[in-house]
Amino acid sequence: MEGEQKRKVILSGMQPTGGLHIGHLTGALRNWVEFQSEFECYYTIVDLHAITVRQEPAKLRQWTLDLAATFIAAGINPEQAHIFVQSHVPEHTQLAWVLNCFTGMGECSRMTQFKDKSQKYPENVNVGLFAYPVLMAADILLYQADLVPVGADQKQHLELTRNLAERFNNLYSPTFKVPEPYIPKIGAKIMNLQNPTKKMSKTDEAQLGVLYLTDTPEQIKNKIKRAVTDSGSEIKFSETKPGISNLITLYHIATGKSIELIEQEFAGRGYGEFKKAVGEALVEFLEPFRNRYKELRAEEGYLFDV
Repeated sequence: MEGEQKRKVILSGMQPTGGLHIGHLTGALRNWVEFQSEFECYYTIVDLHAITVRQEPAKLRQWTLDLAATFIAAGINPEQAHIFVQSHVPEHTQLAWVLNCFTGMGECSRMTQFKDKSQKYPENVNVGLFAYPVLMAADILLYQADLVPVGADQKQHLELTRNLAERFNNLYSPTFKVPEPYIPKIGAKIMNLQNPTKKMSKTDEAQLGVLYLTDTPEQIKNKIKRAVTDSGSEIKFSETKPGISNLITLYHIATGKSIELIEQEFAGRGYGEFKKAVGEALVEFLEPFRNRYKELRAEEGYLFDV
């Protein structure tokens, strides 16, 4: 329609490297769902980034379908947003090669994520890992993204993307849009159930500490029941009580009740009773997602069509 303002483009992606946990749902995915009403959204499953660490091909294929189902079950509408697999669009790697030729070795070697992963996987320090930020730049610039949601660990990569876009534009012509960082609403930080001073992560070795979105009701209740708590028995949100504070946060997410109201509701009641309530609330909260996810995973043809 003439005079209608074109919506800004926002792009974000996730690696298919295993199941997502509740922190992904209440953090990134909740924001992605909200973006659909305001932006032209591109959500990509970045399988090429995933293979910078050794992957089993069969597992990677399954995880890719799992992630597509997760996106949709979380509320992303394929008719409103573009959902796609990175490797299915060859232009990503084509543009990455061009950008590689405009990137200095020093720029990649300074990336903190490269340094961290090199230390974590010393047996597999590969060129793909080194050039990872250049492929990420290609992912973004290919779609002329206006905005890119970034966390603290990706700010450096987005800065490189901006530098490469400006460098190319100055050398040739205004080809690429220079993307801006989008600072999304920060959801409550979910901590590991077995180590509540550490953020929950899908790569944690202690699986009892991670609440996966596809966990069964029994698994959820068991993980909450066995969650590490603090000395004492008071249900109170405090920096000095990270274990119980984490459970209060989860109960707040599942019920929508304020921290103050939760403290009042469970005043004088013990950890055991509170854990039971948290487990039941989380089962109810995740049930719609879990049911929709099961439906989608049973319809692989639909996922391939998306």
